[in-house]
Parts: sequence; structure tokens; C-alpha cells
Amino acid sequence: MNILLIQREGTDLHHTLFASETSRLALRFYHPKKLPCGVKISVASLGSALSLVSEMRWYLRRYVRETLFEVEHGIYCTQAIAQDIYYERTPIPGKPWAYRRLYGFSHGKLARQIVISPGSTVQDYPQEIAGSDTSLEVWCTEDEVDDIGEPIPLDDTGEMPGARDNPEL
Repeated sequence: MNILLIQREGTDLHHTLFASETSRLALRFYHPKKLPCGVKISVASLGSALSLVSEMRWYLRRYVRETLFEVEHGIYCTQAIAQDIYYERTPIPGKPWAYRRLYGFSHGKLARQIVISPGSTVQDYPQEIAGSDTSLEVWCTEDEVDDIGEPIPLDDTGEMPGARDNPEL
């Protein structure tokens, strides 16, 4: 089982995680591998993957764009699906999974995110991932399928930055 941490734009996640004593201690039994798009961590089981992600929650919220869990070779799922599998709320998803996204990486950066229509395959999207070095199929929940992109950061008051200056926001 692998965890793939896709780093935020402008972040060297591997360096950031090892610059902190707290995250170094959390990762002391693992050997995170630096990837152009972030960090890959091999773990023994889904339970240990979820435990590690929980322990590193502060770092993930701050420096990680998305946390993915490899459920099959080359097929990843979101944390919500991983938790549903672990707590047996849903059986291990079978192929074809209805709610999927396709991520295209170019030069180590997430370049494209495409919602895959139910009943279609990754091979049905050659033009959408053209120019990508690597592509990943990501299984997600029905609620997550259209939720693409990074969240808008909030300031300390819980408002969007500039919301007081622009009443339309």
C-alpha cells in the first residue's frame, strides 16, 4: 500500500517534512520517496496509512494539495474512499468504479484534472491527457467527483481574503 502526497505549487514537500522534527519523528519508520509531484510513502496496510495521515494532518493541510491512497497498482483513491473501505462502510471498490478523476502530470506538476464519465475508461481520454508525462486514475466519492481544485484559503477571521474590500465576494 502506498500513500501519494501531491504537494502544493511552490512547495518542496520532501524537504519541508524532513525540516521539522515532529514530522521526522512521525516518518521515522517509513522511507518517503521524493517524486517530482510530491512524496510517496510505502506502508504495510490501509490502517497504517490512515493512521500516518491522521498523525501528519497539520502538515498535510498546510503543504499538500491532495492525499491519495493506492488501492491497486496504478489506481488511487481519495481519503474518503480509503476510510469507507477501512471502516467497511463500502466494500473494496470493484472495476469499473463510477466516480473517478484522471490526473495528468507534466514535469512533476499537476497539469490536468478531468472527471471521467461513468462507464468510460481512461483510454477514452487520450486528447485530454496528451502532453502529460504521467496520468493517474483516482477513485472518489460522488460528492468529490466534481470538487476539483485547491480550496480558497481563508484568513484568520474565517473570511476569504479581500472579502471586506469587495462586498460581492
